[in-house]
Amino acid sequence: MKLDKNSLRQWANLLAILAAFFTNVLANIAPINDLTIGEISNTFFENVLITPASYAFAIWGLIYLGLISFAIYQALPNNKNNSYLQKTNYYLVISSLAQILWVFLFLSRFFVLSTLAMLAILVPLILLYLKLEISLKSLPKKEKWLVNFPISVYFGWITVATIVNVALALYWIKWNGFGISQMTWTIMMSIIAAIIGILIIIRRKDSVYCGVLVWALIAITIRHLDTLPIAVTSGLCAAILGVMSLLPTKPAMIPE
Repeated sequence: MKLDKNSLRQWANLLAILAAFFTNVLANIAPINDLTIGEISNTFFENVLITPASYAFAIWGLIYLGLISFAIYQALPNNKNNSYLQKTNYYLVISSLAQILWVFLFLSRFFVLSTLAMLAILVPLILLYLKLEISLKSLPKKEKWLVNFPISVYFGWITVATIVNVALALYWIKWNGFGISQMTWTIMMSIIAAIIGILIIIRRKDSVYCGVLVWALIAITIRHLDTLPIAVTSGLCAAILGVMSLLPTKPAMIPE
């Protein structure tokens, strides 16, 4: 049976997301070179200060729960001609394929190339986030929970992961950071992450995206409780962003 363009998009999203999920599972069960992603981080990059505490990476469970829920929802026959879902196009397909590539590159210890793959995950998510006008439109609850929520969580964590991945790659090539200490760079990156979150709050009031940044900042704080400047800065950034996320202000809504 010949697939039309909407059915093709549905199947492509479903299969790409499932492929990325199972690639990540296999990367932990039977990793290349015998080290998992977490073990590589702890072995080669234990001195990279921007990396959050290990527990923070448990968010991948929530990410893939959301993405698989989205994949199934958008693939339902009655959603074939859903105009909102049509806007998702192939952005998540590209991100998922880039996610698979990133796993292979990182496990193979091509850390600089893995940064390029991470950017290939991030850019389609930015475009998708803008295309769907997340948090700017009034939507049915189903689409808020099964479309916007998963994308915001995924986008939020990939924002954090990109910052971390760049730091790992620079550490790997022994970049001297323009003579600025790792502690100072970590403080600066925590502030930049908070500023990104504040801009999202002001423009979109997307508390889901910002909640992910708060999660990461708290994990950085917990990891560096013995390093007061980093702990205070990241903790304060998390607190400010968390409070702003809870404020009752709303963005201007774009009518359908």
